[in-house]
Amino acid sequence: MTTVYDPTEFATYPYRLAPDGLATRRQLRAAGLRPGGHDPVAQILWRRGKRVAYLYRLDLAAPKRTATPAQREAIAKALRARRTCRTCGQVKPYYIPRRYGCCFDCHEGNPS
Repeated sequence: MTTVYDPTEFATYPYRLAPDGLATRRQLRAAGLRPGGHDPVAQILWRRGKRVAYLYRLDLAAPKRTATPAQREAIAKALRARRTCRTCGQVKPYYIPRRYGCCFDCHEGNPS
């Protein structure tokens, strides 16, 4: 995947030389923050300009959102559905492979 960027649009810094007060999305996430709807203000280039990471201002970052109880319940239901075999209806301790559409026990019993 090639990232398209315009080096004139942002301030560009070499790898590991970004000034204080700027952070990548991964660094924001590790700190419990998110960009908060603000656009990146700079970028870091490495691997001879083939890789780019956008930098966001820490002072404009907002706290990460927390899921509501209803959202957590919906996520748990969706993940449980991924572990439920369509053939035997059992909930397995692993996600059912989409390639088979059933659990390993059902697949071994009825190889297609």
